Amino acid sequence: MNNFNEIDIDVLKKFNQPGPRYTSYPTAPLFSPDFTAADFTNEIIATNSEAGESDVSLYFHFPFCESLCYFCGCNMMVSRDRRMIREYNEYLKKEIDLLAPLVSKSRKVLQMHWGGGTPSYLTPEEILDVGAFIRSKFEFDEDIEASVEIDPRGLTFEHLRAFREIGFNRTSFGVQDFNLRVQEAINRVQSEEITRQTVEWARHLGYKSVNLDLIYGLPFQTINSFAETVEKIIDILPNRIAVFNYAHVPWLKKHQNVMPVKALPTPDERLNIFKMTIEKLIGAGYEYIGLDHFAKPDDELAIAQKNNTLYRNFQGYSTKAGCDVYAFGLSAISQFQNIYSQNLKNLKDYYNRVDSREAATNVGYRMTFDDHVRKETIMQLMCHLEIDKCDIEAKFGINFEDYFADDIKKLDVFIADGLLENNFNKIKIVGSGILIIRNVAMCFDAYLAEIAKVNKPVFSKTV
Repeated sequence: MNNFNEIDIDVLKKFNQPGPRYTSYPTAPLFSPDFTAADFTNEIIATNSEAGESDVSLYFHFPFCESLCYFCGCNMMVSRDRRMIREYNEYLKKEIDLLAPLVSKSRKVLQMHWGGGTPSYLTPEEILDVGAFIRSKFEFDEDIEASVEIDPRGLTFEHLRAFREIGFNRTSFGVQDFNLRVQEAINRVQSEEITRQTVEWARHLGYKSVNLDLIYGLPFQTINSFAETVEKIIDILPNRIAVFNYAHVPWLKKHQNVMPVKALPTPDERLNIFKMTIEKLIGAGYEYIGLDHFAKPDDELAIAQKNNTLYRNFQGYSTKAGCDVYAFGLSAISQFQNIYSQNLKNLKDYYNRVDSREAATNVGYRMTFDDHVRKETIMQLMCHLEIDKCDIEAKFGINFEDYFADDIKKLDVFIADGLLENNFNKIKIVGSGILIIRNVAMCFDAYLAEIAKVNKPVFSKTV
C-alpha cells in the first residue's frame, strides 16, 4: 500500500456520504415480498438438479443476547429465559429439516458460519446438540472453513471446546474498545484480561484463525485512547482484525438513542482515529484487505486477495467464492447465483411459517443480466481493488466502455484526487483510495437513485 501518512483528510471528508457496504448486489433495500417462499423452494430444487452444482456455504443465525450493546445494529433480542432459547433451537432444526433434504448429497459444505446475536450464549450442551444435528443433515468437506462469533463475557473454556468438537476452526471475538469509559457508554464492559484469556483458550484448542473486532466512532473515543486499544490488540497478535466504523442509525435502531450523542467523535476525529489505526496496524505487519479488514500476510484472507480469489457475501470477506449460501434462522439471508432470500424477522412469524412447513422467506430478489454484470464489477473492485475490463467483457459478452459509458464518467472525481486510475485494461484503486472504495463502487450501482427516493436514510456513512 501507499504511504498512509499522506492521507488528505479534507479529500476523504468530501466523500463521507451514506452508501452500501456491498455485501450483496443488488443491496438489501431492493429485496421484495414479491419473491415468495415458493420461489425460494423452487430455486433450491432447480439448483440441486443441475449439472455442475456448486458447493455449499451454511449460515445459522442465533439472535439471543444476555444484554444489549447500545451500538448494535444486528437483528437480536435480549432474553435470559433459557426455555425461549431452547425453543428457538428446536425451530431452527425444523427449518433445517424442511430444506436440507432438497440439497443434493453430492454437494459438499465448504464453509459454515454461526452469527447473531450471540452464538456463544448457547450452553456447551446446546452447542453440541445443534452442531451434531447440522452435521447429520449435510455433507461436510474435510477442509471446511468454519467460523463462529464469540462474546468473551460469560464464556467458558467448555464453550470453546464444544464449538471445536463440532468442527469450528475459526473464531471472531468482539472487543470494540478497551477503554472503560467507552465500554460503560455502550453497555459492554469487557476487560482486556478476559479477551486475552479467550484468545489463549482458542489457540490452545487449535483454532486456526482468531479475529478481533474493533469499532471506531463510539462515545468518548479519542485518537489517544483508541491508540492504546490498538496497541493492546497488536500485542495480542490476532490473525485478523476488523475495524468497523460505528453506524449511528437511531431511526433504524432505537436503542442507539440511549448513548450520549454529544460524546460521539466529530467526523474529523473519526477520520483521524481510523487513519491512526491503519498506520499502526500496517506498521505492525498487517495487510489492509479493504473496507475495514486487516490480516497477517500468511492468513488465508490476505493470500486470497493476492490470488484474486477473495469474495464477499453477507458475512463479509470470504475465501470461498462460488458457494451457494443456505441461511437458517431469524432474518438470515440465503444467496444463490441468481437469487437472494431473506427470512422473516419476527420470532412469532418465523415459528408460524416453519410450523406450516414452508420456507421462512420474508423478502427476496431475482437477478437480471444487468445485475450480474454490475455485481461482478463491484465485487472485483471491493475484493481485488481493481476491475479487469477484459475479464468482464469475456464473462458477459459486452464492450465495457460502451456498457458503462455513463458510469465511467462518475469516476473522474476520484481520478482527479489521485485515488483511482482508469487504464486501457483496468480500473485500479490507488493509495488511500482504498478508504473510499464504497464510493467508487457506488458509481456502478444502477439502483441508488431509486433507493434515495425513500424518505429516511438507508445506509451508513462510507468513511
